[in-house]
Amino acid sequence: MSALSPRLAAVLEALPLAPGLRVLEIGGAPGPLARAMAARVSPGGFVLVVDRSQRGVAATRTACATEIAAGVLGVRHASAESFRLEPGEDPFDLVVANRVGALDGRHPALADAALAAIRAATTPGAPLYVDGRPVATL
Repeated sequence: MSALSPRLAAVLEALPLAPGLRVLEIGGAPGPLARAMAARVSPGGFVLVVDRSQRGVAATRTACATEIAAGVLGVRHASAESFRLEPGEDPFDLVVANRVGALDGRHPALADAALAAIRAATTPGAPLYVDGRPVATL
């Protein structure tokens, strides 16, 4: 695994990661933080990267092929505001977003829809971290 940038390394250290957690990363392409989180939530955990960019999703699939094959990481094409759990999919215990306009104030018109979609996909009380800082309990 390649080294994380100093910014992403700081985000990783700020997160309350533990084996067995299900982590939803919004806007995580091309996957460097997801790979590092997957290592920390194993065994028994899972990280799902959701990104609105088709190109970013493809890059994540390539960069994270080993983790995807091992079943510890997945990737899906969706925006924060359109994300939905798939039928039978378990909710997530922790949500992480970095540089996601709907959550960091750059696109406030999307914030309510993004938070509603994320809340519907998480366990009660799941923390939401935006740019390495806890911002809400869902």
